[in-house]
Amino acid sequence: MGCMGFGDAQSGQHSWTVDEAKSREIIKRGLELGINFFDTAIAYQNGTSEQYVGRALRDFVQRNEVVVATKFLPRTKEEITAGISGQEHVRRMLDKSLQNLGTDYVDLYIYHMWDYQTPLYEMMEGLNNAVRAGKARYIGISNCFAWQLAKANALAEREGFAKFVSVQGHYNLIFREEEREMAPYCREENIAMTPYSALAGGRLSKRPGETSQRLREDDYAQLKYGASRDQDAPILARVAELADRRGVSMTEISLAWLLTKVAAPVVGATKLHHIEGAAKAVDLTLTAEECAWLEELYTPHPLVGVMAQNTAAAAKDTHVWSTGSQKIGTES
Repeated sequence: MGCMGFGDAQSGQHSWTVDEAKSREIIKRGLELGINFFDTAIAYQNGTSEQYVGRALRDFVQRNEVVVATKFLPRTKEEITAGISGQEHVRRMLDKSLQNLGTDYVDLYIYHMWDYQTPLYEMMEGLNNAVRAGKARYIGISNCFAWQLAKANALAEREGFAKFVSVQGHYNLIFREEEREMAPYCREENIAMTPYSALAGGRLSKRPGETSQRLREDDYAQLKYGASRDQDAPILARVAELADRRGVSMTEISLAWLLTKVAAPVVGATKLHHIEGAAKAVDLTLTAEECAWLEELYTPHPLVGVMAQNTAAAAKDTHVWSTGSQKIGTES
């Protein structure tokens, strides 16, 4: 269950999020349906998503019965100016998330996006310190390129640090760029893929003409999918057609396809039927012919959102290269 839709809309960046009472209802229903993996982030609604999730899980389930994942952001300009190291940044971020969640540890602590202003060694040592302290059981990464994941895990292996066991990237039936390098790399290295935007901000669950508050108000999702609307439309039509043929929802078709590719899609929910449809997808098996039919109209997409920013940052002369404990140079 992706928890970006939970949190105080007044304190965060999204107007379409749901309040604590509704969040608790959705979380409780998810638990009843067998969902046991909850993904949030300190950046979601200024930490209120973590707070809602933490309080609900404490009330509804034993801590060891669920997997709790949260994510942290790169160092701020203010931290850099103040000389806060990457190690200290990770510690501060995690301690705040643990406070928000009301737990002593998280099962998976995720590097939300690559920090080009901080030596990689500092970030990996900070994450390793978290694992050694028992505050995080495992570490994951999000919004990165395959070469970055390979570089980070090679450094971790050399230094005896904890390695990334999962990657949370942008991947769904209408955005399949992860299949070029990330997916084969993860298969080779036995790294779990837990993609976000599994339903493309609701587009893979809606028929032509259908809309929702999120489709109208989610500027970030519009940024990710607005420019490719025309090339995505024929694929969405096939999802709808196959849903009719199989007597199921578009949500079930879209997630059943994704479940043939990855370990655990992260599916956001702001209504009960969102999570109910997602849970049903586990029991739907698509044939190889159906999967190929859904896939054959795909055309390459440019990188958008955080990954587009990642590409731009990689081209700047501020990129810090580090293979050890010291910064050894900058790209120019």
